[in-house]
Amino acid sequence: MNPLLILINKRNLVLLLLLLGSNAFCKQAADSLNITLDSAIAIALKNSYEIEIAKNNVESNTILNNYGVAGGLPTVAANASNTEQITQVNQKLNDGTEISRNAAAGNNTQISLNVGILLYNGKRVVSTKKRLAELQNQSAEVLNSQIQNTIALVMTSYYDVVRQLSYVNTVRTSIQASEKRLEILKVRKEAGMANNADLFQAQIDLNTLNQTLMDQQMVAQVAKTELLRILTLDPKSAVSIQDSIRVDNNIQLDAILDRIKVNADVKAADHQIRINELIVRETAALRYPTVRFNTAYNYSRNQTAAGFTLLNRVLGPNAGLTLSIPIYSGSAFKRQQQVAEINTTNAELQKSSLVRDYNAGAVKMYQTYLSSLEQLETQKQNYNLSRQLLNLTLQRFELIQATIIDVREAQRSFEDAGYRMINLNYAAKAAEIELKRLSNTLQ
Repeated sequence: MNPLLILINKRNLVLLLLLLGSNAFCKQAADSLNITLDSAIAIALKNSYEIEIAKNNVESNTILNNYGVAGGLPTVAANASNTEQITQVNQKLNDGTEISRNAAAGNNTQISLNVGILLYNGKRVVSTKKRLAELQNQSAEVLNSQIQNTIALVMTSYYDVVRQLSYVNTVRTSIQASEKRLEILKVRKEAGMANNADLFQAQIDLNTLNQTLMDQQMVAQVAKTELLRILTLDPKSAVSIQDSIRVDNNIQLDAILDRIKVNADVKAADHQIRINELIVRETAALRYPTVRFNTAYNYSRNQTAAGFTLLNRVLGPNAGLTLSIPIYSGSAFKRQQQVAEINTTNAELQKSSLVRDYNAGAVKMYQTYLSSLEQLETQKQNYNLSRQLLNLTLQRFELIQATIIDVREAQRSFEDAGYRMINLNYAAKAAEIELKRLSNTLQ
């Protein structure tokens, strides 16, 4: 069989597959979920498991932030007991009376209502209450940090899908050029002005680009699936995204560095230092005396069938103060306080390390941001020029003023320029997102 016919049949098969895939894609797109950046962020904030966990932690710490948990409120306890007993009684009284009885029934009933109020314990309750408040505030900052991280993750993944779809459009434009080149060669072949080698090569190049298109469409679909995972949606859902990457050109490094101190992670580290300082106070308070006021209302009834006392009933209130002075505890409290002070120092060092890393990360990311923006302007020009060059080369090729090699080189230049421009645009956007996350300004 003629090799040209084989190539044409293969080309028809590829086009048929692409057509069927295009029809299926169009039907899928009709039923697909159209996602914008704002809707993606809203869905993620609503569905994120990590944010839900952080919210639950805030709620838990809010519930625990109470004077009762800190031990500063009165305690009330009611106690009741009833005991039935059978005893053997054998008593001799000083007047000569003897009492002897087997299986004497008896009953003992005790009822009391006890109230205790802490008056002083070295301000341990005050320190504990403040620590609970700091824990609540810290959990709120952790929630804020998780929200910022989630927004950043959604934006990065969303723009990665846009990037992959932009690659698809670049390949499609190059395919159009290859189809134009093949069409021109067919016309020349019919006129006897082209050989089979050029025709075969044009068909091979077109088939290769079609394969590249399908590969790139698969990569774009994988990126969409990852976005759906982040949004906690069905990963099999069809997604339609029509967007472009627009970079904020007005970010200043000094403004970013000034706002590092209000980053949610840094503020959470501040709360941790305060928490550890309060733990030092709580531990130190263990070495102070404790004074409690106690009061109770008691009812006691003791009845026996035989014995010196047949019935004894007591009813009435009582009140008193309890003083507890720790004299020696094996230096346990002192050592606990020393460890708490070390933990406070470690918390301060961890905050300093966090600020150092965030400052360095901001500087490095800003350098990437500036470099990407500077290269992006040049690359946009190269992309426009390469597109014009491709169109011009195709026109010259149609007029037999350029060779097939010239067209292939123009296509390669266009594809490379398109890839570089898209990558630089994405790199600049990713750096912008990270800088805004570090400065706690993502909306």
